Amino acid sequence: MEPGSMENLSIVYQSSDFLVVNKHWDLRIDCKTWRETLTLQKQLRHHFPELADPDTCYGFRFCHQLDFSTSGALCVALNKAAAGSAYRCFKERRVTKAYLALVRGHVQESQLTVSYAIGRNSTEGRTHTMCIEGTQGCENPKPSLTELLVLEHGLYDGNPVSKVLLKPLTGRTHQLRVHCSALGHPIVGDLTYGQATGQEDQPFRMMLHAFYLRIPTLAECVEACTPDPFLSTLDACWCPHTLVQPLDQLVQALRAAPDPEPMDGDPGPCSPSKPLPGPGQGLPETEAQRTSYLQWLSEWTLEPDN
Repeated sequence: MEPGSMENLSIVYQSSDFLVVNKHWDLRIDCKTWRETLTLQKQLRHHFPELADPDTCYGFRFCHQLDFSTSGALCVALNKAAAGSAYRCFKERRVTKAYLALVRGHVQESQLTVSYAIGRNSTEGRTHTMCIEGTQGCENPKPSLTELLVLEHGLYDGNPVSKVLLKPLTGRTHQLRVHCSALGHPIVGDLTYGQATGQEDQPFRMMLHAFYLRIPTLAECVEACTPDPFLSTLDACWCPHTLVQPLDQLVQALRAAPDPEPMDGDPGPCSPSKPLPGPGQGLPETEAQRTSYLQWLSEWTLEPDN
């Protein structure tokens, strides 16, 4: 698969308030070091110079983060009010996210909920990683929930692999990678949490992709579904042989699922019973909201490298 370039920026949703890009798998959101010749911020500035905001540290208001080696849907707010409204949705856990992944081994259950609490690893040499409660060096573990649904069984480069849909119900650092590893089914290509067998030197990327995203702000329902990158036509090493449940049915279920209720009881614009208002009609953020948002936005810059 072709590497990231300045030209291959893919936009999957666009309005006057938001962009959702399909981030490439070998791209950082931004980096201040000289060695980074290409970042998502540079791609955005190249394609949308008129949307760059000089008042922000990174030129654009990223609503959340994806690891360097994770591809898929990433939302960018185009003004302060939109950023504040997106922050409120994340804070209230009203955002729906679903990821596709290839994991080692054949997961026997068709559906399961992973509930290992996750904390930061204080072990020397591993302080940039996370771990599950009960393991040595696990500090301040917090409740973490992930739904896992098996889509297909097959082989990757001759080794048994499952294609799964992962739906995080909490938002811990590296949650999906840690939960899959704790199950004994690490994500293919995960050099940090994968099995120490040499297998993870072979894939050209980590096989984790942010597939679906819905942010039900009061003014606008931001909803995007990205193309599935884990197809045998795109990667000849992946050979599925058993269909467990079709992805298109799960997408329909994701789209039809109601959003969690906001604190004020408004059903939100993603509700099929309420017409969608035009973009830009949200209330302006307060100073307290802005301060909280800026603190939240700065957190992703502290994420460790994979």
